[in-house]
Amino acid sequence: MNRRNTIQRTLVLETVNKLKCHATADEIYDSIVKEHPNISRGTVYRNLNYLSETGEIRRLEIPGGADCFDHLCHKHYHARCIQCGHVFDVDMEYLPNLEKNIKDAHGFEIISHDIIFKGICPECKKSS
Repeated sequence: MNRRNTIQRTLVLETVNKLKCHATADEIYDSIVKEHPNISRGTVYRNLNYLSETGEIRRLEIPGGADCFDHLCHKHYHARCIQCGHVFDVDMEYLPNLEKNIKDAHGFEIISHDIIFKGICPECKKSS
């Protein structure tokens, strides 16, 4: 089914591209609603799902936290601060064949991977 591009979808995509910070759906909604108070949270969430399914943005599933949305769609790794929860890009070459090194995956057919490193960001290190 061919879905039409809506003003709301464009607004959500532009906001993710403008924020450039691995924002959560709530953060994206909060940014949009400041200038467009009539947009609903559900509309923002639906469009984030659609844009991530079509590959226009990238959804990062954060263990123990809210999913984040990345404006960079190429495969790359991330680091998450264990104190403030912010997510950052990691300057590291993506390992496309990492799945081939897995010896026993209990019958899983591994098709891709995401790696999120944990640590403490420079801002949190400064304040502690």
